[in-house]
Amino acid sequence: MTSEHKLISTGIEGLDHILGGGLPGPRLYLVQGAPGTGKTTAGLQFLLAGVRAGEPVVYVTLSQSRAELEQIAAAHGWSLDGIVIEELETSDTLGEAADQTIFHTADIRLDQTRKAVENAIRRHAPKRIVYDSLLEIRQLSGDSLRFRREILGFKIFLAEQGITTLMLDTGTQHGGDTEMEGVAHGILCFEKFLPEYGVARRRIEVKKMRGVAFSDGYHDMAIRTGGVEVFPRIVPDLAPETERSDLIKCNIEPLDAMLGGGLESGTTTLIVGQAGTGKSTLASIYSHAALERGEGVAMFLFEERLETFFRRSEGLGMNLRPHQASGRLHIRDFNPAEISPGEFSQIVQRAVDERDIRVVLIDSFTGYLSALPKSDQAVMQIQSLVKYLSRRGVLSILIVANHGLLGHNVASDVDVSFLGDSVLLLRMYEWPGVIRRSVTVVKKRHGQHDLNVHELVISPEGIMVQAFNPPPPGPSGPVPNDRV
Repeated sequence: MTSEHKLISTGIEGLDHILGGGLPGPRLYLVQGAPGTGKTTAGLQFLLAGVRAGEPVVYVTLSQSRAELEQIAAAHGWSLDGIVIEELETSDTLGEAADQTIFHTADIRLDQTRKAVENAIRRHAPKRIVYDSLLEIRQLSGDSLRFRREILGFKIFLAEQGITTLMLDTGTQHGGDTEMEGVAHGILCFEKFLPEYGVARRRIEVKKMRGVAFSDGYHDMAIRTGGVEVFPRIVPDLAPETERSDLIKCNIEPLDAMLGGGLESGTTTLIVGQAGTGKSTLASIYSHAALERGEGVAMFLFEERLETFFRRSEGLGMNLRPHQASGRLHIRDFNPAEISPGEFSQIVQRAVDERDIRVVLIDSFTGYLSALPKSDQAVMQIQSLVKYLSRRGVLSILIVANHGLLGHNVASDVDVSFLGDSVLLLRMYEWPGVIRRSVTVVKKRHGQHDLNVHELVISPEGIMVQAFNPPPPGPSGPVPNDRV
């Protein structure tokens, strides 16, 4: 790409990634979105990236004051030093011309607004401009034909000056503005919606971008202290492929034998069961065994605090704190109502890309889905994530909780069985006078596996898997219609 049409960073890392490096410049771009979607914040980030690159930049504002922009910047810990702010008051730019009667007042206002902007550009010779917002220009234009002529003229002027411009537009979020969309070289759409519980969800779509092979579709985003963050949707086919043929063992010989020697690298295992069946414990065994072998493990918890998890593991003879201190164990807990599927996928991807991770554990996948407003879409994103991990040769372990107790009325909110290359089913049943646990390998795509039901014993002395004789049939026996 020539220097004249080099890629211009937006100042937002995730958005640059979606665009393949940045915006082709110098061009005019439209940023659409309702109030509160992050347009102004993104515009400031775009200009601050220019300041860091040593470029002169201008923020032309018809809708916000300097004080309001400084307040926004202060909330993110930014200084606006280096950004020229041109405040234009469309209602107060007429002076004595407001008393004339030959021309329409709106025409005079529009002309004077345009001249003020052009004079500011000539004075400061910027390389980047944010124009905030088109709503005022649309209102002054009065009709779509006049508005289109105005924007086309401004576009030609900007092209002559070699300026990359973001035009913020609050006026059209649904259905689009066909006049403006046809003029713009590219269109970024910001959206925001409120779930019934939890924080506001935001997403971005690159609706149009001429001359760029961008990542199509919606991408989750958030506004945090520090600015807009964009979380590009994971594309599994772009992941570098890692071939690993060794089996990952849990070092409990009977369980490894049930699985034909262990679980394959680059596969996904579901551990399914009701509350109390030992799902988290069984998953922790695999993580602990990998850590003891010196392998990297990433654990993401949605139902336990870190301290609770560590104490429970220590009660079963698995001390994971030293592994966290050494860096081999990467572990985080989340409030699922505070994180989007896209952000979570990015967190997992970065952990795998930046560390030598062999095992990824999500505990529990059900708890994560239950807090999301669109769990079906989250399942699709997780499917892309596990495919990505598969290409990286990582064993993914997802814990899936079933409803019901002791084998009665067993059900899942969402069917995710298709995600698993291997599925371990844990159950509890009533043996006369005691509750017992069982483990069964109900599915394994790669290699042979044992279909027999085994007893899972969890005690302070450790975890054991052993053969047993099932209880006699009757009301207290296992219910045969359990399903994953």
